[in-house]
Amino acid sequence: MLEAPSVRLAAVCFVCVLVGSAPVAGVPGAADGTIAQPAQPNVGGTVTVADGETVDEIAAVAGTIIVEEGGTVEGSVSGLAGNVYIDGTVEGDVSVAAGNVEISGTVSGDVSAAAGNLLVAEGATVSGDVEAGAGNVRLAGTVEGDVSVGAETIVLGDGASIAGDMRYDGDLEGNEAAVAGDLTRDSTVGVEVGPTIGPVASWLFDAYALLLHLLLGAALLALFPRFSTGVVERVADDPVRTGLAGIGVLVAVPVVLIAVAITVIGIPITLVGSLVFALSVWIGIVYGRFAVAAWLLSYAGIGNRWLALVVGLIAGAVLGLVPYLGGLINFLIFLLGFGALAVGLYVHARGSRREPSPGLGEPA
Repeated sequence: MLEAPSVRLAAVCFVCVLVGSAPVAGVPGAADGTIAQPAQPNVGGTVTVADGETVDEIAAVAGTIIVEEGGTVEGSVSGLAGNVYIDGTVEGDVSVAAGNVEISGTVSGDVSAAAGNLLVAEGATVSGDVEAGAGNVRLAGTVEGDVSVGAETIVLGDGASIAGDMRYDGDLEGNEAAVAGDLTRDSTVGVEVGPTIGPVASWLFDAYALLLHLLLGAALLALFPRFSTGVVERVADDPVRTGLAGIGVLVAVPVVLIAVAITVIGIPITLVGSLVFALSVWIGIVYGRFAVAAWLLSYAGIGNRWLALVVGLIAGAVLGLVPYLGGLINFLIFLLGFGALAVGLYVHARGSRREPSPGLGEPA
């Protein structure tokens, strides 16, 4: 039977994998025709606007965006996604970086897409301009504005209609008479979706990372209360030695893993060791911010470990926004947490060999 520390460690690993891989729920709303609440930013999973559903906007990272026929987005669709399918109506702009973008419905604004493939299907309408950088582009619907496309292959369908000018770079095929304005080949044609989706993606990733840190920290404090308290004590009592221990382990472990990898049976061991090391680094980040916050809060007479966890992780996220200096401070804090984790595990291992241990997570 597994001992208590092994069970708790397995639980932490399970939480990490579950949280890291779980999709965030899609766009809220009702399928009965009622107006949904404003769509929240989504990370992972599938964002769907169903038939009869209306949302304010969509901002998503990863996964798939689907606006079904009869679904309506009153604002814009923006984000980083695996695939984007617009069969319904988007009253704003569509600005995405995606694997594939298919528009079979109506977009009242502009379309900016960096994608593997872009399709404006027959019967689809884009009221604004189309800018795209893609592997393959097929325009078979109606574009009421201008088109700027850079792609390996560009196909104009028989039913295509482009009211404005078209600039392109790539192999153009099909119905060139569909372009009412000037048709010009231009090697400088590209698409700039970065300025649009960059800020959205950046704060979405930051918020998602903070959430993961909080969940991991909560699991550590709940499952290993005594060990977590020891981390704080090591950082507060001897920060220099703790930080040096962090540097030593950070350098030594990769060297050992590389040395093991060159042996006959070393590759599987190295792969497992690398995963454990990566998880340890993540735990070190969380423990470092928690420990430093708890240490500083103790000077104000505040000993609430949960408050220390929240304060430490939020402060670390804010520091990450400060160029250069913020990153350096966060790295030093990480070394403290990583060193305290390594020393704590070493002390626990020595104690376990000498006499039975009640477990890392047993309450004091």
